[in-house]
Amino acid sequence: MTTVEMVEKAVQSLPPADLAAFRRWFAEFDAAAWDTQIEADATTGKLDALATEALAEYRSGTAREI
Repeated sequence: MTTVEMVEKAVQSLPPADLAAFRRWFAEFDAAAWDTQIEADATTGKLDALATEALAEYRSGTAREI
């Protein structure tokens, strides 16, 4: 059994209150990991092309409101 399978099995066996606590923890963990990745991508310039494209669309008036 892989580690992922063991974690899945453990999560499936959690009582409702513990599952809710796990969900809250995981949401915070996942958000922090996302923030770290975005910061790293921004620092290394991986987002520069997207920012340039967005600014060009905004300046030309072709940007759409989301």
